Amino acid sequence: MTSFVATERLTHGSSGETNRLRLFSGSANPALAREVAAYLGIPDGPRVSKRFADGELYIQIQESIRGCDVFLVQPTCAPVNDHLMELLIMVDACRRASARQITAVIPYYGYARADRKTAGRESITAKLVANLLVQSGVKRVLAMDLHSAQIQGYFDIPCDHIYGSPVLVDYLSTRDLGEMVVVSPDVGGVARARSFAKRLNDAPLAIIDKRRSAHNVAESLTVIGEVAGRTAVLVDDMIDTGGTICQGARLLRQRGAERVIACATHPVFSPPAIERLSEPGLFEEVVVTNSIPVAADAVFPQLRVLSVANMLGEAIWRIHEESSVSSMFR
Repeated sequence: MTSFVATERLTHGSSGETNRLRLFSGSANPALAREVAAYLGIPDGPRVSKRFADGELYIQIQESIRGCDVFLVQPTCAPVNDHLMELLIMVDACRRASARQITAVIPYYGYARADRKTAGRESITAKLVANLLVQSGVKRVLAMDLHSAQIQGYFDIPCDHIYGSPVLVDYLSTRDLGEMVVVSPDVGGVARARSFAKRLNDAPLAIIDKRRSAHNVAESLTVIGEVAGRTAVLVDDMIDTGGTICQGARLLRQRGAERVIACATHPVFSPPAIERLSEPGLFEEVVVTNSIPVAADAVFPQLRVLSVANMLGEAIWRIHEESSVSSMFR
């Protein structure tokens, strides 16, 4: 079973409509791009990418894309500045090669947490990055699980926003989780957790009341809702250092949760996340997607990585044929 609706066809590649569809991968997550290309039944387009001695990046598209609908797959994960600059250069190369439309497929949107000013003289970097993409020549953006909904409005071009939750829910639906409760790790994530709970047969919802004393420093205070004797599913859009979700898990254990499972779309996994998440007896599983590649040395026993390639591929196809993206999730 899948929680999103795929177009009924055996392969996209058999259709003449793919003649003008091109997909190219940046260096951030080529494995995901290859899976997306396989779903679409088209090749991951050839390109040359190299660095000069001074660190400058050179990119050349190695096939004609004149008049084509081009999709560039590049999450702007760490090193975020390198991957963002690579994406901008790829866009410029495609624009100068007379591509008909350029869509930036950004499974993970870096700088998304800098979406507003919280103190004087700060940059709203999420908006700055959107401006850079638009000015470079991007005509449409396909993003997954933006950190805040308002970022979609930062783009002066169409922005399709899809979610990784159907993939996570499908996986959890195959597990015998017994009596379950979906938990938001903070008040700001309640809407996300509520939507997740609705997909899980209207599971009950709990909220962790949290205070943050500094960046990447969270202090969990109490749990609002009943978790004792249940399987608690902690839901967030990303796991960065793991401080928030691990403190939440400890609190849930203290309140009597029988099992704790963490679910997040983006495995950012900045140090010391791996040490925290792999703590024995804390999580039964940590379930994430491959929106960001997980390095071999970042794998730990509780980790489960699910693929969002089919979902991205379906969204790309629908954008290409100018049909509804939102209807995927009905």
